[in-house]
Amino acid sequence: MTSTPLTYARAKAMRRSPTEAERKLWGALRKRTLGHFKFVRQQPVGPYIVDFVCRNEKLIVEVDGETHGDAQAVSHDLRRTQFLKTQGYRVVRVDNLAVFTAVGDVLDGIVAALERR
Repeated sequence: MTSTPLTYARAKAMRRSPTEAERKLWGALRKRTLGHFKFVRQQPVGPYIVDFVCRNEKLIVEVDGETHGDAQAVSHDLRRTQFLKTQGYRVVRVDNLAVFTAVGDVLDGIVAALERR
């Protein structure tokens, strides 16, 4: 599956209006500030748009808010993660609340995932 022009347009729109948690985490990931790893945000990977991706290390970071808690959303997230894994990516999911209350721990977890290649 490849990304469509509509997916790219949607990703661009999402970059213009991030959630507060995405904005906060992006401040710590942008400009290679986390271990000199390059992250980009709101990028299409196949039919999906991922929150953050370090393409060189094939690591995706997804920030999950309250909308990811019901059974339908959990099922969708599982299918999405399975697809991303078939593309060679590893997926780290972090909770919005953790970004606001323990961003250092979130960043430590991301670094650990990057180092596990």
